[in-house]
Amino acid sequence: MQPSYFHHGLLAQLERHGPVGAWVVDDSGFPKKGTHSVGVARQYCGPMGKQDNCQVAVTLSLVNRSMSVPCAYRLYLPKAWSDDRERRHAAAIPDEIGFQTKPELALAQVDDLLAADLPRAPVVADAGYGSATEFREGLTARGLSYAVGIMRETTVWSQGDSPVPPPRARGRGRPAKRLRRDPDHQPIAVRALARSLDRGSWQAVRWREGTKGAMQSRFAVTRVHPAHRDHLRVVPRAPELLLIEWPQGESEPTRYWLSTLPPGTALADLVRLAKIRWRIERDFQELKDEIGLDHYEGRGWRGFHHHGALCIAAYAFLAAERARLSPPAPLAFLRPARLPRGFHPRGAAGAS
Repeated sequence: MQPSYFHHGLLAQLERHGPVGAWVVDDSGFPKKGTHSVGVARQYCGPMGKQDNCQVAVTLSLVNRSMSVPCAYRLYLPKAWSDDRERRHAAAIPDEIGFQTKPELALAQVDDLLAADLPRAPVVADAGYGSATEFREGLTARGLSYAVGIMRETTVWSQGDSPVPPPRARGRGRPAKRLRRDPDHQPIAVRALARSLDRGSWQAVRWREGTKGAMQSRFAVTRVHPAHRDHLRVVPRAPELLLIEWPQGESEPTRYWLSTLPPGTALADLVRLAKIRWRIERDFQELKDEIGLDHYEGRGWRGFHHHGALCIAAYAFLAAERARLSPPAPLAFLRPARLPRGFHPRGAAGAS
């Protein structure tokens, strides 16, 4: 599904409540039985919270603090499907569709949005995408900043530390150019780095109001150099911000993000950006519960995407109407007038 349907009217409704704050990459799983539905395989399924038989669609949404709408939607085709001619023919998968990893699909969707000239914003994704160095480097190459989740085993060079430069050339032969590591110069896992921070590094941040009150946790931020396979490089990677969440009462940190936002970015702003993914989870829950996104019972490639496009178009219309009827942020402080004491609505029990 291309972002062309995301027309100026819908974009205007979103921007009425604030500028586009993020491009959020995510995926959505659809539990399935059997082996004939296009793309179905045993893989991680979000709704089930485990490995199970399902289809997975990679998505990209435009988001601000009040509204969000998916604008790209593509089925992930596992390699077992892309290499199987018989299954491809049965599901009418186009010849030009080959195997791509989920991060590769997400970058292709980013390219579609750039080609459509939609408003640029930082990219947000979970660790399933952010842990892929190629995905992060692809965003940087496209001129996009990001705040993406990473795994706790991800290694970095902490502030003030770096790989060993190549030795000086001596005698004949080509001089060494690649960076080195030795027993005294090794990168550190972000989990270990988080545990080494002192108490003064942690701050309580409230990022939004939830159904049960304010959403709040403890966070720390520090500058690091990502270290993935940098012994094959000639210069260290550029410094990035490492954001860490360690909720009060937990025995260890629970989430980690890398971000290329400017170093002076306020901690609260960085946290709000990293946490904005919750809106996408709500969108797809409503898409499935109210619109029927997960009700497709066909088996073909084209039908899967046509059903998804129609469901998302319907949801986009409803989201635009909801935004149109909702006051923009400057008016959100208004409250209904207080009713007089003893007032009874017409038709209520005891009304005269």
